[in-house]
Amino acid sequence: MPYLIELLLFLLPFAAYGLWRRMNPRAEPSSILLVLAALGIVLMLGGAFWYGLSRSMRPGTEYVPAHMEGDHIAPGHGESRE
Repeated sequence: MPYLIELLLFLLPFAAYGLWRRMNPRAEPSSILLVLAALGIVLMLGGAFWYGLSRSMRPGTEYVPAHMEGDHIAPGHGESRE
């Protein structure tokens, strides 16, 4: 069920655009709307790039997954390979 909701949320903007095109077949999107859409795409890609760089581990680091230590769970982390 959650996948269906996620799929519907993903398809909602495309459906809204299709409905807008159907209701206004001769109208074109304004240039300011296209500039804002392009700016949104650039900001999204820049944010994804920044997040990927800030969350990555240094070269030579090995990921240690979460595991049980006694009666509590130790979170996953990176350790140097030495």
